[in-house]
Amino acid sequence: MLKNKKVWIVVGILLVVGAYGWFRVRKARAQGQVAYDTTAVTRGRIVAKVTATGVLSAIITVQVGSQVSGTIAALHADWNSKVKKGQLIAKIDPALFDAAVQQARANLVAAQGNLTKAKAQSVDAARQAARNKELLARKLIAQADYDTAQATADADAAAVVAADGAVAQAKASLNQAEVNLAYTDIKSPTEGTVISRNVDVGQTVAASLQAPTLFVIAQDLEKMQVDTSVAEADIGKIQPGMRATFSVDAYPGDRFSGSVRQVRINPQTVQNVVTYDAVIDVNNPQLKLMPGMTANCTFVYAEKSDVLRVPNSALRFLPPPELMARLFPGKKGSRSGRGADQTAGGASGGAQGSGTGGGPPGGRGPRQGGGPSDQKNVWLLQSDKPVQTSIKAGVSDGSLTEVVSGDVKEGDLVITDVTLGAAARAAAQGQGPGGSNFPRRVF
Repeated sequence: MLKNKKVWIVVGILLVVGAYGWFRVRKARAQGQVAYDTTAVTRGRIVAKVTATGVLSAIITVQVGSQVSGTIAALHADWNSKVKKGQLIAKIDPALFDAAVQQARANLVAAQGNLTKAKAQSVDAARQAARNKELLARKLIAQADYDTAQATADADAAAVVAADGAVAQAKASLNQAEVNLAYTDIKSPTEGTVISRNVDVGQTVAASLQAPTLFVIAQDLEKMQVDTSVAEADIGKIQPGMRATFSVDAYPGDRFSGSVRQVRINPQTVQNVVTYDAVIDVNNPQLKLMPGMTANCTFVYAEKSDVLRVPNSALRFLPPPELMARLFPGKKGSRSGRGADQTAGGASGGAQGSGTGGGPPGGRGPRQGGGPSDQKNVWLLQSDKPVQTSIKAGVSDGSLTEVVSGDVKEGDLVITDVTLGAAARAAAQGQGPGGSNFPRRVF
């Protein structure tokens, strides 16, 4: 029994030692290796997009107000009511306005009576003046008597004109009172749907300073628009007539489409962010879309099929100095990887010929050759060794970029990241071009 126990103890010790040795060997191997993250160059479709958020609204929205002050006596329309043009939708208590009309009519009657009286007095005064003129010719009356009769006739004629003016004023007052009475009937100015009602029966509205809004009517909800907020960096890519799609939270599985009608040049600045309104026209035959909904819009400004594509992470990749020292010992190139251009030959010569001078991939950082902005550098993995080459970049969708030209073909492996073991970093200390203070990637 004791002998078997000793055997098991020895076996356990051997297993522990063996596992520890296996772990140390694996760790030592791993520390001395260089691990590359690669992605294959593919061929396919690239869709360049601009995204923005917006708000749905009716193309024409009319606010219905009141021209007169008073108490709401009745409502003939409510939320979501379909109304016709000229339809009565609310009524203001007309009692005061009826009284004003009656008073204006009475004033008109009085003014007309005064006019009749003035005309009669004018006729009598003219007749008296004519008689006095004949008597003056016969020298039967004094000149002063004739002058008095003539002045009275002229005054009475002027009184007729004044009375006629009073009648006109009374008619205008009556017309104003009747108009105000008519304004107690709130009628729809257009055909559409009531999307807002702001008053209730018994509520008093005051129109002394400005007309209060009683209803908001959307003219036609089958045709709507989306007012989007497009960032200033992307507004140059949006053009009238461009196709746009969007989704709303109410129908997450549906995709709605429209076209850009207008790009408004009025800037909106919120928290130092400048945006512009791109208006999208949308058909809404099923009335699923409602005013005020938030739309997540996508504008497609470029689309290409069957093109070579590389990931954008490959354009941003830059080998660390430790890797450059390990691959090309003794080469004192720039920290952007120029030593690789001088040593790798072949493919790297294309990078030098492009005018980039082996600059940082993705066009970031200083350019020794001052090449065009569409010239980018990528690193290919060929025979387990990184090789730099230059490409001409085209359309990008944010994750993939089109390869217009360059020494890259479908299936090539482009490097997107690298991991160095501890032994590899230690072996390169003091040999790397610029030490180990430079980042692996440049963004």
